[in-house]
Amino acid sequence: MKIAFLLHNAYGIGGTIRATANLSGALAERCHKVEVVSVQRSQDAPRLAFDPRVTITPLVDLRPGSPEYEGDHELTRRPSTMFTYPPAGPYTALEDRRITQYLTDTDADVVIATRPDLNGHLARDGRRSRYLRLGQEHLSLGAHDEQVRADQNAAVPGLDAFLTVSEADAAAYRAALRRVRTRIMCIPNSVPAPDVAPSTLDSRTIVAAGRLISVKRYDRLITAFAKVTAEHPDWTLRLYGRGVQKAALRRQIDELGLYDRAFLMGAVSPIETEWAKGAVAAVSSDMESFGMTIVEAMHCGVPVVATDCPHGPAEIIGHERDGLLTPLSGDADALADALKRLIADEPLRRRLGEAARDKARAYAPDAIAARYETLFEELAQARRRTLAGTAARVRGRLSRERDTPAPAPTPVATTAVPSPPPLALCATSTADGGILVRPGRGGRLPGGPRELLLRLRRDPEGREVRVPVPEDGRKRGVLLSRAEHVLPDGRWDCYLVPAGGTATKRRRITARIVEQAALVGLEPAVGPHGVSSVIPYTTTDGFLALRAWLRPTHAEVGQIRVDNDGEGALTVTATLYGTALPEGARVTASTRSKEAPEVVVPVRPTAGDGFAFDLPYEELVRRSTGEDEPWDLRLTGPGLEPPVPLGRIGGDLADRKKTDVLPDTAVAGHRVKPYFTASNALALSVRPETA
Repeated sequence: MKIAFLLHNAYGIGGTIRATANLSGALAERCHKVEVVSVQRSQDAPRLAFDPRVTITPLVDLRPGSPEYEGDHELTRRPSTMFTYPPAGPYTALEDRRITQYLTDTDADVVIATRPDLNGHLARDGRRSRYLRLGQEHLSLGAHDEQVRADQNAAVPGLDAFLTVSEADAAAYRAALRRVRTRIMCIPNSVPAPDVAPSTLDSRTIVAAGRLISVKRYDRLITAFAKVTAEHPDWTLRLYGRGVQKAALRRQIDELGLYDRAFLMGAVSPIETEWAKGAVAAVSSDMESFGMTIVEAMHCGVPVVATDCPHGPAEIIGHERDGLLTPLSGDADALADALKRLIADEPLRRRLGEAARDKARAYAPDAIAARYETLFEELAQARRRTLAGTAARVRGRLSRERDTPAPAPTPVATTAVPSPPPLALCATSTADGGILVRPGRGGRLPGGPRELLLRLRRDPEGREVRVPVPEDGRKRGVLLSRAEHVLPDGRWDCYLVPAGGTATKRRRITARIVEQAALVGLEPAVGPHGVSSVIPYTTTDGFLALRAWLRPTHAEVGQIRVDNDGEGALTVTATLYGTALPEGARVTASTRSKEAPEVVVPVRPTAGDGFAFDLPYEELVRRSTGEDEPWDLRLTGPGLEPPVPLGRIGGDLADRKKTDVLPDTAVAGHRVKPYFTASNALALSVRPETA
């Protein structure tokens, strides 16, 4: 059977795209021919992984600079005729033509549309006599404005089935469309078990993920976290996603003084590695049509605290059994109380986390795909009398293909997804800071003696490190020991080469999964070579890389407080590694041009090898040259040669510049802002407001 999904943009990141990727892969695994039709193409390759047996077919290329770019096509100046309201804005007459042409020409047995305007196209332009037409609702009836609801409801009678992702929403649609004969039912989204280790639940981190939009009510979560951190100041909040609410959430974080405990992490894919870093997951929405993030967190063994909002959370979470639900009427106070309860009660946290993993198995892609197959058969039988030929063809193919071995992977169209790099491996950080580079679930490394080759990027000396792959490493991988493999400071690219072979035969490693959960809160290591830290990460083009630091001594920055009273000041606590804190130690702030005089402030010892200092902004502004200039911070004093850099090289974040964001302060016509550099060093920017 050939099954086609009609998707807005398969090249982005979002819940509908993830759900389609999961279901299409599961159907391909069950011997069906599967195609995902992306109305728009915005990237060279999808950001979310689709099964290689799934063909991706784009209809309109919107990649700037692409030879196939059609953003200036004459039809883009004409509006879409499908739904006459502003939200149809993503489409023009060009998309209309391509969608209609596809629906006219396709040889699919089933076409599944995934959003309201595509449901409208399928109802209007689909070929009822040739294939089954299924519409999906990934939001909910109440989530749409009045015009969208009216237009989609008018389209539903032209479909063979209309599917929601929650039972409550299916009931709402059946009530609104009482006279419609189209079958309206719920089949939830599928969520695969991730190829990551479950959370240890001891990270002292609350994790949330989703689009930064108003309905998700992340403002409620941040307000609740402010109440949590007042009692549990050692806990942090990580919020993953992007969206129009980012600036407002940043302002709220700064106003509540949470900038060093609540972090906007940006969009991350795959997200499962980040759920595994959490000890508690939080959902603060006013409405959730399903709650894919809930199941993702559950798969990682993380208990979820969610508002009991319409419709998804209560259908997934069993209150007190595998998670906690809080009433919407309780707002931030109820959410905070539930979070504090899980933080304070570790046995409860672990019991709910284990039960959550069991619950998540009900949403396995294979189980959801089987429900779709049953629906296909039932719809075909219902149309047997009037469409006997089509029904027989659907039933016959479904019956035959179930007994047929899985076909070879379908080649991806050259106009769609480029062929993936030849070697995709996973990297997992160990509890002691080592890194295991391994095949994915069920995979193997290429045969023959191999070495893991690490090369320092942009290094005039061409330094490299080779680590032999052990005899059993084809399945288990190769371990980079924190003690044995000391990497000089910089970024290291990863390759696989034949043992003893030249670097010219190297194959760069694609990062399939990079697990950093064991690094959360891990301190820099002190050894005979100095102070070091190594963090694996995925490059922007999808390859595995390592960020390494190695220095004689290092001051790891802990808490940061920005005092905006009066002229403003920066208060920092830090821990010194590699040597003892000498008497007379001080922090020196200096510009890189050395044109401005240094600013020197004393430090005060704290517990162990810790210290703290206060840096007044007024002094930086007074000594500024009037240019937009960065000020670097160093710990200096007797025996501290060279000066010791201050920064954050421990933990799991290779690049803190975009996540560890601190507020700026207006001082005497200047803006003073502390920030982390590309090397995770702490610095300050002093900029005239007229610049």
